[in-house]
Parts: sequence; C-alpha cells; structure tokens
Amino acid sequence: MTSRDERLRAILDPPTTAVLTMELQNGVVGDGALFGALVDELRRAGTLDVVRRLCAGARDAGARVVHCTVEARPDGAGSSENCKIFAMSAKQRRERGFTATDIGTPGVELIEGLEDPRDIVVPRLHGMTPFTSTSLDQILRNLGIRTVVATGVSVNLGVFGMALTALDLGYQVVIPTDAVAGVPREYADAVLEHSLSLIATLTTTDELLAVWR
Repeated sequence: MTSRDERLRAILDPPTTAVLTMELQNGVVGDGALFGALVDELRRAGTLDVVRRLCAGARDAGARVVHCTVEARPDGAGSSENCKIFAMSAKQRRERGFTATDIGTPGVELIEGLEDPRDIVVPRLHGMTPFTSTSLDQILRNLGIRTVVATGVSVNLGVFGMALTALDLGYQVVIPTDAVAGVPREYADAVLEHSLSLIATLTTTDELLAVWR
C-alpha cells in the first residue's frame, strides 16, 4: 500500500465521511437551466452518472450523502441581486414570472436517480455556497463527520466555495475530479490544478470507491 493509499483510507473512513452534492437539481443542470453551457459540459463528461455511482458507493460503504440545494420563493423574498448571477435569476423572474429553482416547481428537485431515503437535503434561500447561513455544518458535526467529498457544480464558484469554507471549518476536503464540472472546461481544469489542489485532496471516483471496497 502506498502512502497515498494510506492517507486516503485514513481520511475517508466511511462513518466520518459525507459526500456533498452541490446544486444537482433539474433547474441547475437539467433542461431549462439558466446556464446551457454547463448542462452541455455535464453531458459531455458524463458527470451526473459518475455522481450517482459515487453516491451509491458511499451509501453501500456506510458514508453519508448530503445534497446541498438552492431554492427560491415564488415572490423572490429573501434573495438578493448583489452579483451578476443573482441579477440574471431576478431578470428571469421578471420576464417569465418564475425562476428555474422556485419552490414547488420541478426545477428545485434533485436530478433523477440521485436521492435516496437515507440522504439528507440542506437547502439555502440565499448566497452562493452551502455552508453560509444554513445548518449544514451543524448537521455534519452532529453526524460525526470529519471529511467531506465535494461533488457537483460548479468548480468555478459553488464547489470552490464549498471546499474553501469546509477547509476553514476544519474538515478534510476530498474532490473526485470526475464528479465536478465547470465552464469553460479548460478554466475549471486550471482551478482544480492550481487552486483546489492546494486546499483539497484530488482523486477520482474509481480511486475513492476502491478505498471503500
């Protein structure tokens, strides 16, 4: 066993590990999503199938799966337009009368084949990252989690924020590079190589599942 294998086994102990999915919802990565290029990249790379397989493997091994979702009230209350992405969503509401992830619409739901009754869903009404102003940290600590496995979208923003905040909160962070995506793809690859590799352990889904087997 190599030193890398030993490290992965040490930090990926299933009872203290949680796989976090980031915004893998119909309104974000499915038909009618705001960013079509991101949807195309997920399909090209087969990312959603990879995440489904990773989550299934996590459950079989005894690790937790937690879905970090974004949602919006139909009237937009509680959200803000303090960045370009939020302004685009607000414009969509003004033009169409709704956004892609309004509560009560199919867009807010997780993609098909992702959720399991054993999973936990932690939604947020505002912001770009899943830890800020949600109960995610408290839930993970109550479960005895020490390592988070970051998956989903996008490497550019949400996954980056998830990883950085988890690091600041004291968690070990693992990122299977085939279970995350961002656009442009070349930029997302550069973020993984030059930024996220400095704060997280980069691996692949096959390598991670081999550790759990």
